[in-house]
Amino acid sequence: MRILAARMNHETNMFSPLATPLASFEPLWGEDALRFGQTSRTAFGAFVAYARAQGADLETPVAATANPSGPVDDEAFEAMAATLVEAAKKGHDAILLDLHGAMATRALADAEGELLARVRAAAPGVPLGVALDLHGNVTQRMLAHCDVIVGFKTYPHIDMYESGAHVAELVERMLRADLKPKMAWRHPPMLAHTLKMNTAVPGAIADLVALAREAEGRDGVLAVTVFGGFPLSDIAEAGLSLVTVAESEAAAAQAAERIASVAWARRAEFVYHEAPLAESIAAARRAFAQSGGPVLMLDHGDNCMSGGTCDVMDVLATALAAGCEGVVAGPIADGEAVEALHRAGVGVSIEIGVGNKVFAPGFPGRAPLRLAGVVEALSEGVYTVSGPIYTGQTFSMGRAAVLRTPQARVLLIERPHEPWDLGVFACAGLDPRQADYLILKSRMYCRPVFEPLATATVECASAGVTSSNYDLFSFTRLARPAYPLEPQTEWGEG
Repeated sequence: MRILAARMNHETNMFSPLATPLASFEPLWGEDALRFGQTSRTAFGAFVAYARAQGADLETPVAATANPSGPVDDEAFEAMAATLVEAAKKGHDAILLDLHGAMATRALADAEGELLARVRAAAPGVPLGVALDLHGNVTQRMLAHCDVIVGFKTYPHIDMYESGAHVAELVERMLRADLKPKMAWRHPPMLAHTLKMNTAVPGAIADLVALAREAEGRDGVLAVTVFGGFPLSDIAEAGLSLVTVAESEAAAAQAAERIASVAWARRAEFVYHEAPLAESIAAARRAFAQSGGPVLMLDHGDNCMSGGTCDVMDVLATALAAGCEGVVAGPIADGEAVEALHRAGVGVSIEIGVGNKVFAPGFPGRAPLRLAGVVEALSEGVYTVSGPIYTGQTFSMGRAAVLRTPQARVLLIERPHEPWDLGVFACAGLDPRQADYLILKSRMYCRPVFEPLATATVECASAGVTSSNYDLFSFTRLARPAYPLEPQTEWGEG
């Protein structure tokens, strides 16, 4: 048996000023991609494990992932897509793709739909299974050009591997049991806020996922995915959707309609009402006074894993001005500041401007935050994730430096990076467990690791390109009306 497996993953924030060239993906080709898959707890890793268990002849043309950022360069997309399509032409028994579902290029709003159309044209009739992120903006074109779609059921995403295994299981049934799966898609006109997609806490999204799990395995239903969507991709189909895979069209449609109707009925529960920043800082100070630290403060308006620049200083500046002490903050992406600290050397006193250096059109401009302190540590910014997300993978943040001020220790890095592991700080000699206030530029990915260490979690709103305040964004391609932008939006199937 011959299997083709590949990974091509990007969540595109159309409002992010961060460029996304091919280098951002750090693409791995051929044998290098295979080696990545053998140790990766991703859907692609599950595809590799499945192929090896089958004793298959496995081809892995590309494994490429870029942090969320602005539109993908068309040249980058074409380079990766061409490699994948050429491989698909060689002839395989099955094709397994690990995609995101919210990739857009400068020319292609629905990049995954285009990619799947090309792969299907190159390999007509070959079973094609796709794993997608829970934040995928699923389109009808995606469904039209593959056989199976399964998305993550957790956010933070701790079931990437399991979702890939589910895809492989269904494709295996196509190969061995003559399964001819049918899919259905329902897309209520609603933009769910990302901070309302935490599947680990009680709420509407957790209830919908529970309904999805209950539906699977009954009445011929094989897979049900609740896609929260990614509004900031600003495509026509952005937002929450349901995708079902079943043995019959009727079973797929019935399951999709039932759960989509529940989602629409509970649409108000997917709206996040952010508190003014000053109120959040005051809440953090009250939490520390009551229980001690660390108080986890999440700067969700400048979140790396949604395309944030990681250099908006609103939260840190406001916390310091309010008198917070014992602060650990970061990682903050500021290559200029890192260079200055590395030039100065450990133990040297220095005053520098930090952050607020990457301008996003349409968003407030600010002067860098002036900080005076001592260079406490310098490092190469490399660490290996202990889990549960991307377990075992080694990441580089670019060079890192720690500036110690009278109120805070600030971790500065050269590239935007998500704080999803203690290693982010440990590689620079910091122990965030010793903080009174821990300020992270994150929404969700940090929570499995850092929330158990904290006495309280406070969500803090900065005016960055991942803000929950939709008034900051000028949507131009999103299909309208859409709830909650237009609160009176109606849906015929609701």
